[in-house]
Amino acid sequence: MEYAKLGRGELLSLKNDVQKEYDLLKGKGLSLNMSRGKPAPEQIDDSDGLLTVLTSSEEAKKNGDYRNYGLLEGIPEMRALFAEIFDVPAKNVLACGNSSLNLMYDAVMRGYVFGVGEGKTPWGKQGKIKFLCPCPGYDRHFAVTEEFGFELIPVKMTPTGPDMDEVETLVRDPAVKGIWCVPKYSNPTGVTYSDETVRRLASLRPAADDFRIFWDNAYYVHPIYPERDEKLLNIFTEAHKAGNDDIFYEFSSTSKITYPGGGVSCIIASDANIAFIKKHLSIQTISYDKINQLRHVLYFKTAENLKKHMIGQASHLRPKFETVENAFTKELSGLGIAEWTHPAGGYFVSLDVLDGTAKRVHALAKDAGVTLTSPGATYPYKNDPRDRNLRIAPSYPSTEELRSAMEILCCCVRLAALEKLTENN
Repeated sequence: MEYAKLGRGELLSLKNDVQKEYDLLKGKGLSLNMSRGKPAPEQIDDSDGLLTVLTSSEEAKKNGDYRNYGLLEGIPEMRALFAEIFDVPAKNVLACGNSSLNLMYDAVMRGYVFGVGEGKTPWGKQGKIKFLCPCPGYDRHFAVTEEFGFELIPVKMTPTGPDMDEVETLVRDPAVKGIWCVPKYSNPTGVTYSDETVRRLASLRPAADDFRIFWDNAYYVHPIYPERDEKLLNIFTEAHKAGNDDIFYEFSSTSKITYPGGGVSCIIASDANIAFIKKHLSIQTISYDKINQLRHVLYFKTAENLKKHMIGQASHLRPKFETVENAFTKELSGLGIAEWTHPAGGYFVSLDVLDGTAKRVHALAKDAGVTLTSPGATYPYKNDPRDRNLRIAPSYPSTEELRSAMEILCCCVRLAALEKLTENN
């Protein structure tokens, strides 16, 4: 029965029952942090072959001495592997350090200090500038552009990606310089952008000639159900078809494929963008960790082998996502107080609770030993206008721990909703 259809007396009685349930669960003393999408130990264990795959200095000298300085673009083999994964020319790939977030920050910094290409005015010298933020979205993206003082403009996420009618209207403003995108298994909704959305983004004609799409393709090879892996149109190809080659920067890494913090990242971009990035990168660094790049190449060898490795990763993640889905279905369905996504890949579930209760749910859960991502984090300036969205990150806990955490979370969602409804009834 939907809570909103109950009378005040029924709501108060139910609230008392749920409060007792919450007090019992709180008394169990659970302590679990689910605030970030960290791979579990068993996922990381699957990559331990990286530690022994490089066995001699001869391997590191086979195609030039990778132990020494040089090869700012990354070793050819790693660039070729990324090129194979993303179906792009290797010349348009830079293989870099361990962090794609670092590359995104640097790209914003370059735009702010030097502009996005030869002859382009630096963003930092153009007065107030703006960035589009599909939301719910990735908090670290928003934090980067917020740090530079950009005005962050929320854009509604739909089941096919950002609301493109809204995007196409907003880019008529020459102060709008870019958009954040997680195009496959988005953080936190799990949405994969439709072909139409990718084509419309690739074909944008913004008023600003220095507008850039920040295409954070972090979860491109991260299905939870490999048999129904969702296909994402190639923005590199689509931008070229539209005569818009320079409109995007694509980023990815192996951070949730092998070792978080110990992987390899990449930038994929047009010839002109790559040349401009390299010009400034050559001042910033001499080269990245080529030995680590080589380890990854020797370990995976081909994109097909990497995808097989990700089937193993999916086998670890699938039971956890099913635990979340089963708990929400059992405890929250039909009550009219919660909706959630059903991702086929990625690392998160997006939970929308009753308007005005996300902060209360978060506080109740924390008091009962379950720490979630902060409410509001999935919106610019941490301001969820409806106070309803919570990002659920099920990857790190064991399935047993997760089952207990979901029991607490569902109880908190019901209790917060009943508190709100009895206040207003």
